[in-house]
Amino acid sequence: MVRARLPSVWTPVPVTTRPRRDREVAGVERSFLDPVTFDRLLAAGGLLEWSQIGPYRRGTPQEPLRSRLAAGEPALLAMDLAGALLVRAVLPEAQLVLLRPPDYVPDPNTEAHFAHTVVHSRTVQVVDELVGLFGSSFKAPARPRVRG
Repeated sequence: MVRARLPSVWTPVPVTTRPRRDREVAGVERSFLDPVTFDRLLAAGGLLEWSQIGPYRRGTPQEPLRSRLAAGEPALLAMDLAGALLVRAVLPEAQLVLLRPPDYVPDPNTEAHFAHTVVHSRTVQVVDELVGLFGSSFKAPARPRVRG
């Protein structure tokens, strides 16, 4: 929903070692790697962050994100708390946003890593707040005028 309102916001394609599901398109939702290729990418420093979920691993490739950020393009990464803290360690200038349920109260040490906290009670409200946080720092692409 954020990208529908701000098409200039880029989201990285994560890599995973789990098998592709029937409706997934490789390279769109995820890139599917065998464990050996994942290990090579990890050893080469090619992942911004990674984690293991059950028997499978997943991660965010570092190079595409760094290229986008260097070009001044905004990026939106959806990740768990552990992944966000790893990003904070690698990219201290990143503006992290903590999305939290209404009845969850993070401890001050956790919240200190985030530039903003958004209470996730209604999806539309969260999208409005995230779009507002991107603000006018990044220009949305020009859209053709509707005539008539």
